[in-house]
Amino acid sequence: MTFDSFGLRAELLDAVKASGYTTPTAIQQRAIPAITQGNDLLAAAQTGTGKTAAFTLPLLHRLAAQRPAGKGRPVRLLVVAPTRELAAQIHESVRNYGQDLPLKSAVVFGGVGMQPQIDRLRRGVDVLIATPGRLLDHLQRGHVRLDRLETVVLDEADRILDMGFIHDIRRLLKQLPRERQTLLFSATFSSEIRRLASGMLRDPVEIDVAPRNSAAETVAQKVYRLDKAKKRQQLSQLIHEGDWQQVLVFTRTKHGANNLSRQLDKDGLSAAAIHGNKSQSARTRALDGFKQGQVRVLVATDIAARGLDIDQLPHVVNYDLPQVAEDYVHRIGRTGRAGNVGEAISLVAPEENKLLKGIERLLKRPLERAETTV
Repeated sequence: MTFDSFGLRAELLDAVKASGYTTPTAIQQRAIPAITQGNDLLAAAQTGTGKTAAFTLPLLHRLAAQRPAGKGRPVRLLVVAPTRELAAQIHESVRNYGQDLPLKSAVVFGGVGMQPQIDRLRRGVDVLIATPGRLLDHLQRGHVRLDRLETVVLDEADRILDMGFIHDIRRLLKQLPRERQTLLFSATFSSEIRRLASGMLRDPVEIDVAPRNSAAETVAQKVYRLDKAKKRQQLSQLIHEGDWQQVLVFTRTKHGANNLSRQLDKDGLSAAAIHGNKSQSARTRALDGFKQGQVRVLVATDIAARGLDIDQLPHVVNYDLPQVAEDYVHRIGRTGRAGNVGEAISLVAPEENKLLKGIERLLKRPLERAETTV
């Protein structure tokens, strides 16, 4: 199967080719026809599976083909994302794929001033990408209307629930037209997700393209067992000796991310921390520096890293194992994306043995042990 077989507009096919994609992923093969036909959708798709293009391409195709009746440029497509980083990434994809289409888009999230967003919304947009809290702010102040909305997408719905946005989502849904298409994407089909879906979706097409909580086969996974005090030295040594030029490191806490970033800088490794307490400008600076090669090591907490889309990221390190085993799969899904190979390293202290066993139970196999060198 190729992208040509979906009947998409030539402008979209050209943009896909320019992005370097030739063969649709599993989620794209199944979701694009269902969305094009106007179905509601409940899809389980992990990070790195191409889900953003799976909904962006067919929805842009339909928006460009049908101009709305009446005056102005109403919001016709709304995408709700849990984090600023994911919202910005989706907006970038919308702009890239729709660059030759007569459509306008905008992204709104917290942590930055409202006025530029207000000005953009007042000029009219077809596609709006938003985080829940900031979107409700704009709605309550009358900066945007959603009465002519055609489609709403909830991306990473599991993380939306984890971050406590369920009340915001329910308030938002009350302000949307009853007649609409609704698409819900989640890494898992938990009971909470199914409850949310039952109140939002009408006779949805259900797609599950990956076994629940499975790790990408393209990611090599290794574990280093060592004392907590030796973790930073082992990490520095791996980066220096392996000549790693781009590595994403996960810590459990914001404080830990800051400390590790400072220590790695002292080791001669350009590092930056990204977490919820950082301002949006600081987060954007750190991420841009990482993508452009000026920052070699990006140290992140789970919430801040959700939605980061970095092409061909070769290395992910679990400096601290996550408390929830499923988060391990999300973390290592940052590498080995779109068929590329990647490496995931976990530095495991004795007090984390229970967490490691939980991860191995989830994966249904033991992880390879590597010899420590410190």
